[in-house]
Amino acid sequence: MQEEEKKQQTVPVVAVVLAAGFGTRFDPENPKQLVCIADKPIVCWSIEAFERNSRVSDIVVVVNPKVRDGIEGLIDEAGYGKVRMVIDGGAERADSTMAALDVLKQAGIPESAKILIHDAVRPLVSQESIDESIDALDEFSAATVAFASTDTILLTHDAGDRKVIASVPDRADTFRAQTPQSFRFGTIHHAYELAAGDPDFHPTDDTRVVVDYMPDEPVAIVSGSETNLKVTTLADLPTAERIAASVMHQLTKEEARERMHAILREAMGR
Repeated sequence: MQEEEKKQQTVPVVAVVLAAGFGTRFDPENPKQLVCIADKPIVCWSIEAFERNSRVSDIVVVVNPKVRDGIEGLIDEAGYGKVRMVIDGGAERADSTMAALDVLKQAGIPESAKILIHDAVRPLVSQESIDESIDALDEFSAATVAFASTDTILLTHDAGDRKVIASVPDRADTFRAQTPQSFRFGTIHHAYELAAGDPDFHPTDDTRVVVDYMPDEPVAIVSGSETNLKVTTLADLPTAERIAASVMHQLTKEEARERMHAILREAMGR
């Protein structure tokens, strides 16, 4: 895609927000998608990240049926104009992704469409990560946000009751996967088609499907950050609150700047 096409955005850019999980490591009585950070439900933070991005054309939200009414109510109350549909997910992450891909296929989405698949429980994803994910698909058909590991990673195997080190990869080559994970629609749909017949198919993220079933298809790395936190346990909430406070402060400054620019534009137009 050329620079002019980037500006004009000639293909759909669809965010798929996965909010179907029921984290066993969190609080079973309180689905984490609906838990509030800075007085806003986690799922709303994630939806709003894509709602605010001018390059995202559509949003599909995949939910657990047990919380569907609650999430639909939040979407209606907030008036998220880009949310085209809310659909039920499945027992595992891959089932939820496949449900979204099937719905998009039925809707006639083009093979060239850009699909950004995001974990709802990463509520503080930056606009930079979203923009760079969209840009990466101009050169590659698959990409993932990832954060460079600052720890040495150990690959292990079983030795009786213990794990022992099998190898130690170079730290410069190790990253922690985040989301969004982004694909041209034709690529991710075909990868899932290839994986469908494998009884051992239980991926924990979507790039793994491309890596395993389309090994000749490179998956690009998009720079992530520590602030793109995944809320997994109750212990993550204080950190998420601190990050959210910083994000809200930055948004307030940006809104003030935009208001000032609007005033100046109006004054110059008189």
